[in-house]
Amino acid sequence: MRISRKRRRQWIGFGVGLLITVIAYVVLSVPSNEDFLSKGPMNKGHEDLSCESCHTPARGNAFQQIQANLMHTVGLRSSDADFGTENVDTEKCLDCHDRANDRHPLHRFTEARFSEVRKKLNVTECEACHLEHNGVRLTQMEIGYCQNCHGETVMKNDPLEISHKELIAQEMWTTCLQCHDFHGNHIYHTAESMADTIPIQVVQEYFDGGVSPYADKKKFYALSEEEYWEMMDKKK
Repeated sequence: MRISRKRRRQWIGFGVGLLITVIAYVVLSVPSNEDFLSKGPMNKGHEDLSCESCHTPARGNAFQQIQANLMHTVGLRSSDADFGTENVDTEKCLDCHDRANDRHPLHRFTEARFSEVRKKLNVTECEACHLEHNGVRLTQMEIGYCQNCHGETVMKNDPLEISHKELIAQEMWTTCLQCHDFHGNHIYHTAESMADTIPIQVVQEYFDGGVSPYADKKKFYALSEEEYWEMMDKKK
């Protein structure tokens, strides 16, 4: 059977394309080439993490993953399966960053009374504020988000020369972060004057990746790469 010149070119093109795809897949799978796969620079504090610290390989091989997803598509399986790597979600973040003394733990925001807040701020997902591969600490640009919950805050023995009630009345919501970090992880002395608080410009620089203006002492430190993998091995 004679193959036409046009059909031959199609097969050659298909073969070359397949060969390039295989070579690219093998080359990019080498750990030393992780930077080529990254969507952008790692966020501040994550620079030394490997891809697998967050993008853990999915269960099973590629054939099993494809098979599971095909079965889900036709209704023979109740849920789909991760392909290539497991989904990076809040649970993955908490493997390193979970702490019992967080001032704003995620489980608190699942309460019914915060349903309206969840519509404005997706506070149950870490990446709503800390979207990865942007080279910063914080990607939530609305720095006055405290107003969504603390609109009626009144302190009995207010330490500031201007009360919290007055600051709220004047809608000076950006001043909150001049004393308090959202997660309440830094140990600090209570300021008695607004002049002693952190300038909001310095706080913004910190969010963009600058030096922390908050106290050096912390209540909690994230797991190191070595500690993380030791923990994952114990889970198996």
